[in-house]
Amino acid sequence: MESCVTPDTPLIEYHEAIRLLLGHARPVEETETLDLADALGRVLAEAVQSTVDVPPLDNSAMDGYAVRADEVEPGKPMPVSQRIPAGSVGCELEPGSCARIFTGAPLPPGADSVIMQERANEQPEGVAFEAAPPPGDNVRRAGTDIRAGSSILEAGVMLDSQHLGLAASVGITRMTVRRRLTVATFFTGDELVEPGKPLGEGQIYNSNQYHLNALMRRFECDVITFGIVEDSLEATRYTIREAAAKADLIITSGGVSVGEEDHVRNAIEELGSISMWRLKIKPGKPLVLGHVDATPIIGLPGNPVSAFVTCLLFVHPFLRKMQGQEEVLPVSYPVKADFEWRRPGIRREFLRGKVRNDDGVAFAEIYPKQGSDVLSSTVWANGLVVIPEESVIARGESVQFIPFKELL
Repeated sequence: MESCVTPDTPLIEYHEAIRLLLGHARPVEETETLDLADALGRVLAEAVQSTVDVPPLDNSAMDGYAVRADEVEPGKPMPVSQRIPAGSVGCELEPGSCARIFTGAPLPPGADSVIMQERANEQPEGVAFEAAPPPGDNVRRAGTDIRAGSSILEAGVMLDSQHLGLAASVGITRMTVRRRLTVATFFTGDELVEPGKPLGEGQIYNSNQYHLNALMRRFECDVITFGIVEDSLEATRYTIREAAAKADLIITSGGVSVGEEDHVRNAIEELGSISMWRLKIKPGKPLVLGHVDATPIIGLPGNPVSAFVTCLLFVHPFLRKMQGQEEVLPVSYPVKADFEWRRPGIRREFLRGKVRNDDGVAFAEIYPKQGSDVLSSTVWANGLVVIPEESVIARGESVQFIPFKELL
């Protein structure tokens, strides 16, 4: 099929590339119902409603004494008529008395306030209090957190530990989630060798397979990897056909530029179509988005840093939308530059950087070597410093920083 892009097509700027990319991401429709303990990292397909009020009864917010507020006279002892630990339900409070109560225990009928134990003075005749409390003091009212039947989790939420805890707190045991995505990967380049094998002259180890496949698993996807594919159009076409038949998304690295041995882009054009190619960013200019039948394919650059950075910036949001999430873009934060940048360029740059806290002020430094082959920079860094197009940055100037935790 004829491609809509050519080597003469203008480079696509970052925000436009994100818009185009996400416009081609289609959420999976299939769902499954899982036990709560198995749902971590999955995306909710249906909203979850509470089965109970939380708290279920008026209860004490602290250890102390349950009282009728209008019966308390400062300094006058009140007899203790009952003791109510958490998990027990007391009897109706006897007039003129107080009840020893503990945090979370239901308020006994008749009581309307709790006086903390630090403001109580035990005496032989009972317990005296420093002051009379206002009605409702230190009382958690039934349903003030959650009402039975109300929605506690909306569809599209990726379930983390706090979501599971909230669901458990209202008695939920199973939730309906979207099925896991299957991602197929392969890696082009006759120079690539699997780790553990001896290197020949001009060869390098295939690091991209290991960090990209690991990222796919971290992004809650099942991975089918076709490993290293030889630099030929025939082998590339065959692998893409096989991958398209088995996966929801294909991720490749290498073979997407304009060299004679770059066959991925040509194979996509022959088998399907290309929607986006060549971005106005650094690293990652030759990234390509295409489709073979109904299966999207994202071809990442072959250089390991370029593959890593573009996977975080582009593949992760694409996957999150396919998984059914609505908020898919990372958040950046302003920090002060602890470096100077005197090389303005036409492309937006994403520098490997590290933020430190100096007396409450966040400063970003950058790795001294920013080459797209310097994979050690990704281990040293804890995020990406964004340098807009045509920008010069002075030390102390504000720059945007995207932490890796926003991208992983």
